Amino acid sequence: MHNVRIFIPSFRSEDNPIEKGYTVFKIDVLMNGRQHTVKKRYSEFQNLHKILKKSMTPPEIPSKHVRNWIPKVLEQRRHGLELYLQAIIMENEVLPKIFLDFLNIRHFPSLTKTESCGLVKRLLLLSGLSSKLTHQPAMLYHRDPYMLPSTHDTLSNVVIEGVIHGIFYPDLQPR
Repeated sequence: MHNVRIFIPSFRSEDNPIEKGYTVFKIDVLMNGRQHTVKKRYSEFQNLHKILKKSMTPPEIPSKHVRNWIPKVLEQRRHGLELYLQAIIMENEVLPKIFLDFLNIRHFPSLTKTESCGLVKRLLLLSGLSSKLTHQPAMLYHRDPYMLPSTHDTLSNVVIEGVIHGIFYPDLQPR
């Protein structure tokens, strides 16, 4: 399951002197605790759908032919587009790049760092390229200078010490 949540909380009508009015849907994208907003027209959803159909079977998209000046109809379309985006996330183990671009998601981690290190190592072993590597990947730091006080520090950092004890030794009574 992906760590992406999509909501379309609202829409609004836009007027443009060059073309007739249209509706813009506000898409809230929540990923890894960070939220950003993307605004898209229905035609952009249609373009996404057409491109996705070339590589997969996407869910049904709400109909294009509706009376888009009636608020109830627009609300149904908003809800349908929200379900459409959520279904793409739920039905795909790997999200298509075009979908991520549509939502303005630039960095989407598919594996954790430790999983990806192991995966790279396995791929290198399978391909025979591991013998060509001239260095070993760094896997662990000996010491984190921000977590441990320096040896010549006369006062220990009470806050850091308390946090470390709280996380790693929750049953240990304080001094």
